Formats: sequence, structure tokens, C-alpha cells
Amino acid sequence: MAVADPTLRLERALVRAGAAGAAAGSPDAVAAHSGFVIGCDEVGRGALAGPVAVGLCVIDVRRTRSVPKGLRDSKMLSEPRREELAPIAASWGVAHAVGYASADEIDRIGISACLGLAGKRALTELHAVGVDVMAATIILDGHFDWLTPALSTPLTIRTQIKADRDCASVAAASVISKVARDRLMIEHDSIHPPYGWARNKGYASEEHRDALLERGATDLHRRTWLTKLFGDPSRAEGSAA
Repeated sequence: MAVADPTLRLERALVRAGAAGAAAGSPDAVAAHSGFVIGCDEVGRGALAGPVAVGLCVIDVRRTRSVPKGLRDSKMLSEPRREELAPIAASWGVAHAVGYASADEIDRIGISACLGLAGKRALTELHAVGVDVMAATIILDGHFDWLTPALSTPLTIRTQIKADRDCASVAAASVISKVARDRLMIEHDSIHPPYGWARNKGYASEEHRDALLERGATDLHRRTWLTKLFGDPSRAEGSAA
């Protein structure tokens, strides 16, 4: 069955509701009154190596009419197609950003906290280029709000299951963050070629697992995850040159 193209239907509904609520004096709706929506998605959550990344794409719903042709959740696109769409998605939005949390940070504070940390860093980038993140609604893919606990000032966040599939702003964030993280892992592949990161991007492919068994971990590996995977603390503590 064909999958429908992502749309701005939810983004527009949130802005309309925010405008109506603001007119009625509802403080909870004021953030959406600006017309800005920020799509948010993560990539790299399940990898064994490399950072987790959170992408943001800012859309001015009142000025944006069309969605880039072929835009999809990054998981539904081939790598060449993602590479083609990433700059289109980036220029389509008002602004975009990608934040990261490292493998070491994941080991120290856990994946959920690092999703929030990466998201906070991406929001800081948007703020630095003049985006008023306080006057926007963030659409967060999934049903769990991992972003709010990382923020010192609460923002307006809407969780939405399958937002990366259905909401164009989140699909754009998905593509932008996936391509950015993939390129980072490809760069590291030249430093640690036996792990095949140019092909597996840090995920647990057979090639990657075999290299871990033979050579041990690098400084880009999530060592707490390797302990769980192999059941052998010495494997996680190994250091590849």
C-alpha cells in the first residue's frame, strides 16, 4: 500500500488553534500564534557507535504553501535520495539545526537524557541565528517527550506518533539530521576503517560486530551498550588503535 506524502496539516492546525487561543487570552496557546512550527526528530538512538543527533526544521506555516517533492521520513528513502533531499529540506525551512550528544555522554547519563541534551543544543543553534524558539510549537516525533526535561525554560511541545511520516516539518528534520550524522560517521570511517562505518553508520551490522570481536572498542563506541551486547566487560573496555 502506497504511503501518503507528508503534509503541513498538523502544523497548520496547531497554528490555527494557537491563534484562536491567543485571541481568547489562553496563555497555553500563545506560542503557536507566531505561525512558526519546529519539526523535531532524532537519529542514531540505536547505534553502537557515534553520537545521537537531533534535527530541527523551522517552518513559517503562514508563508509556506508547498512541500518539497519526494520528501519522506529518512527511513523510507535510499541514501542517495536523502543526500539529494537534505539541501532542499534545509532551504525549504526558515532555519534548521542539528545537535549532538557523544558516545561518552550516552555512557555517562543515558540515551534519553542525551536525546534531550542534543535537542537543547540544536535549539541553542536556532536561537543563535535569531529564531524565537519561545514563540513556536515543537512537533516531536513519538509519544514520549524527552526534550522538556533537558530545558531550563519549558517550551510548547506536541508529541505525535508517526510525525516523521505524516508531518512535513518533522520529515524535513529527519532527513537533515540523518544526512548530517551519516556524513560524520563516514568521516570517522577513514580513521577506523575495519568497523565499516561508511556502510553501517555505527549500527550493529555483521561487519561491525565482527570488527568489535576482533579489535575491541574505539573512543566512538558506546561502551555500556557493548557490555550489554556481548556480555563481556573486557570487550567493551578494549581499545582499538
